Amino acid sequence: MDQLSAMRAFIRVVETGNFTRASDALRMPKATVTNLIQGLEAHLHTQLLNRTTRRVVVTTDGALVVERATRIIAEVDELDGSLSNATGSPSGRLRVEMAGAFADWIVIPALCDFYRKYPDIRIDLGVGDRTVDYLAENVDCALRGGSSGDQSLIARRVSEMGMITCAAPLYIEKFGVPETLSALETDHYCVNYFQAQTNRTLPFEFRKDGATVAVTGRYMISVNDARSYLTAAQAGLGIARLPYFLIPDDLRTGKLIQILPEWDIEPVPLYIVYPSNRHLSNK
Repeated sequence: MDQLSAMRAFIRVVETGNFTRASDALRMPKATVTNLIQGLEAHLHTQLLNRTTRRVVVTTDGALVVERATRIIAEVDELDGSLSNATGSPSGRLRVEMAGAFADWIVIPALCDFYRKYPDIRIDLGVGDRTVDYLAENVDCALRGGSSGDQSLIARRVSEMGMITCAAPLYIEKFGVPETLSALETDHYCVNYFQAQTNRTLPFEFRKDGATVAVTGRYMISVNDARSYLTAAQAGLGIARLPYFLIPDDLRTGKLIQILPEWDIEPVPLYIVYPSNRHLSNK
């Protein structure tokens, strides 16, 4: 029996909750995963999982084994990674999730330069702002704007997005320009953004002289995708807060016009997010 493979299979079954998702994540037949688990149980002379038709439950002995096995696998992976780093460039598959705006405006345009440096990396890029099950879907990491709020994930800050408040000429012609935040809240329409995971609408937050003011304005449309948010702003459906990297051409050509420039907006941090129990390889 390949004990390391058996431990990897056992850990993934525990993480995902059943053999089918574990086999998909490991990219091996379900029968192979089953045989590895049975071989590990026979080797250890104990039952590690209680199996039902719908799910598996870890036994007391299984909980002890998965804790120790996770540490062992992490140490082996770290050893492999350190040796690979010393002898060659990173290689293999990297499964990444991110919002469409990050993919289209930031990541994909930079991939040619990336592949000149790392030609042996293959990227599977999932595009969207949905909730990700990192373990069941075998996702290595995600690029996210703002904090995730999920305490089970590790977030490493890698950059930030400058934000700007703006509106299309079509909107300004119809509704004018708000002179104050009170006018923005009561007399105007905003393009609102709600989080796909929680359905929570994000308020407009402004800073001035050390004070922060949150505005929740009326809206004609609220969306949960940055590209659609930009399109709604360009169509004159409301005042929007947009990342500057999305709109330099629109500001230069007058397709969008900055408003309330005297009020600052806190930059939005960008994080690489990954599960706390996943070892990071060279990739």
